[in-house]
Amino acid sequence: MQQGRSVAQAPRRAGGGTVSRNRPHEKEIRIAGQPAFVLHSYPYKETSLIVDVFTRDYGRVALVAKGAKRPHSKLRGVLQTFQPLSVGWTGKAEIKTLTDAEWIGGLLPLERSALLCGFYLNELLMKLMARDDPHPALFDHYVATLNQLAHDEPPPIVLRKFERMLLKETGVGGDFSTSAETGEAIVISDTYVVDPEQGPRTPRAEDTAPRVSGKTLLDMEREDYSDSNTQLQSKFLMRFLLAHHLGGAPLNTRQILLDLMQL
Repeated sequence: MQQGRSVAQAPRRAGGGTVSRNRPHEKEIRIAGQPAFVLHSYPYKETSLIVDVFTRDYGRVALVAKGAKRPHSKLRGVLQTFQPLSVGWTGKAEIKTLTDAEWIGGLLPLERSALLCGFYLNELLMKLMARDDPHPALFDHYVATLNQLAHDEPPPIVLRKFERMLLKETGVGGDFSTSAETGEAIVISDTYVVDPEQGPRTPRAEDTAPRVSGKTLLDMEREDYSDSNTQLQSKFLMRFLLAHHLGGAPLNTRQILLDLMQL
């Protein structure tokens, strides 16, 4: 096992050279030393696994880990969630072949409620992030979020920041500092709703979206959740926006968190 390597270390192609995104018409490529985290895995055939990993420079990648279920496989204890890994793969199909995975350390383990929050993050990424779509800034934010949860920072605030970053990175987050109707700056004392497709605007009688203050929107834009009202309103706003962009698909871990922690 290697320790001390940064989870944000730049990737390299085995044998040197510059990496590029894999496309169907390209030759088979080999990637090595890519910072990654396991998001989800499930059995494949008798002894293997299909593993969805979140990589820094390739986004969410599906890999087949051959023989990973065998008792003496070196991959068996490595392919765990929330562990910083360095991975390699080869192939050009949608599901590529894992060639290497090493634990590189650097993060405390998640425990108790923080562990549930971590699974919630992973479920969001699995459902909202397309495969093979790089999001290096989101990867770095994911690493920071896991670190904050491991150090017992307030889960509601940590999760709101990540949810907002995720929607921004996937192109549906919008700008909370200006009105979608007028293009003018949000007024702290006014009340707004956030149209999931357009952004903040003046409420209408038929709206079912939660109403939020201008102050809440501006606080969220600058990641300031010190105000208790901002915490409360942002919770309902993000729940509404995520439900829309998930197309009604349930979030299993959110329901558990709601039951246990009212997040």
